[in-house]
Amino acid sequence: MDQKQQDIMEFERNRNQLLTVSAQKQQLQFQAAAIKSALDELEKTSEKKVYKAVGNILIQAPVPDVMKELKDTKESTDLRVKTLQKQEEAIVSKLNKLRRQIEGKGSA
Repeated sequence: MDQKQQDIMEFERNRNQLLTVSAQKQQLQFQAAAIKSALDELEKTSEKKVYKAVGNILIQAPVPDVMKELKDTKESTDLRVKTLQKQEEAIVSKLNKLRRQIEGKGSA
């Protein structure tokens, strides 16, 4: 197998990896948006306790506790999104380099 064929195979592997990372990032962005929406609603409520899902049941919990838990989860989710964004950028850079090599414009 020549170098160009190897580059093409690597390009395809990286393209598939990019699709996976992008899908994970999008899923986490949706999750972060849902958490933000829940936090916004909790800030508006005058209730002292709310229900939260724990596994297959709902339990009552104090609003400040639920807000803290959601803020921590959102912070963690946002960090994971940033990490995936960096991975995505690195893969795109690698794909562009491989594309140039495959097209014969790089140092292949």
